[in-house]
Amino acid sequence: MHAVIMAGGKGTRFWPAGREKKPKQLLKMAGERTLLQQAVDRILPLVPRENILVVTGEAHGRDTLSQLPELPAGNIIMEPMGRNTAPCIGLASMAIGIKDPEAVMIVLPADHVVEDDEAFRDTLRLAALAAEDEPCLVTIGIPPRSPETGFGYIERGEPASAKSRNDVFRVLSFREKPDLETARSFLEKGTFFWNSGIFVWKVSSIMKSIRKYLPDLYEELLSLECSLGTPEEAGAIRAAYERILPISIDYGVMEKARDVLVVKGDFGWNDLGSWDALADLLPKDDAGNILRGPVLAVDTQNSLVLSGGKVIALVGVDDLAVVETEDAILVLKRGRSQDVKKVVDRLERENKKEYL
Repeated sequence: MHAVIMAGGKGTRFWPAGREKKPKQLLKMAGERTLLQQAVDRILPLVPRENILVVTGEAHGRDTLSQLPELPAGNIIMEPMGRNTAPCIGLASMAIGIKDPEAVMIVLPADHVVEDDEAFRDTLRLAALAAEDEPCLVTIGIPPRSPETGFGYIERGEPASAKSRNDVFRVLSFREKPDLETARSFLEKGTFFWNSGIFVWKVSSIMKSIRKYLPDLYEELLSLECSLGTPEEAGAIRAAYERILPISIDYGVMEKARDVLVVKGDFGWNDLGSWDALADLLPKDDAGNILRGPVLAVDTQNSLVLSGGKVIALVGVDDLAVVETEDAILVLKRGRSQDVKKVVDRLERENKKEYL
C-alpha cells in the first residue's frame, strides 16, 4: 500500500499564525507535533515509510524536508504552483504507477486532526479492501454531528456488498456546501456524510478516471512519465503546471464517476478549517476559555486567546478569539472565524505582502 499526503494548502483561515511561508500544516496547532508530522505518524503503522509521498509547494519544500527526516528525500514532490487537488493527486499517482500501476494508494490531507488513530487505520484498511475488490474509487464519509454549511456532503445508497458490514455504501451523489436549511435536511434524512477529502483507490483506477474525465490533465501527466525521479523532474513539472488548469478532484472526477463507494469513518475527524474548529478540540478551563501564553482573563468566558509572547488581558468579554504574533493581532467574534479569509484577501488587495 502507498499513501499520498497533500500538503500544499495555504491555511489562510488561520491568519496571522498561518502564513504563505508557514501554512497551518507546518504548525503545532493541536499537539506537540505539527499537523504534517501527525499525518505521517498516523499512517506509518499502515504504510511503510518508503511508500509515503508528500506533495507540497516549492516554497515549503525545505520546511517539509526538515520536519520529516524519516522519509526519503525523493518522496517529497514539489509543485511549482498550486493547481488544486486533481493535478496534485494525478502527479503522485504517476510517481507511484511507475513502480506499481496496480498499487492501492491512500490520499490524505496534511492538515486534519483525528482523535482515534487506530479506528482511522481500520477504516482505511476496509476502504483498501473495497478498492481491491473492484475497479472503483473509494472515499471516506464522516457521520455528521451538526448541520455544517462549510463542508461538502456525500449521499449514500445501498451497502456495497454483504461483507461490508454496512460500513461501505454506493454513492448516490456529491453535494456542494449547502445553506443551513439544506444542511439540516441532510441530517434529518440520515443518509448523508460529511466529505472528508480522504480517498482510497488503485493507481490504475484513478488514472483511468482522470483520462476519461480530465483528458487534458491526463496528457500533461503522461508527458511527465519519463522525467519523474530524474534530475529533469523539477523542470518538467514546472513546464506542465504552467499549462495545467486548476481543478479539484471532487469536481473534476468524483462528481462525474459512476463506480464510487463511501466508507463510514467514525474516528473523531476534524478538518481544522478555522479558529473555531481548533477551539472545539482544545481543553478549556472552568469558564470555557482556552488560554495559551501570558494571558489574564477577568470576567471572561468562552474565549480562545493565544499569545505569542506579549501579555494579553481581557476584561468582561465573551466569545472572542484573540491571536497575537510578532507582527499582527487578530481579534474576532467566535463564530466568525471563516471570515478571517476576508482579512487575507484585503491584505492581498492592498499589496501588504509582508503580512501574508
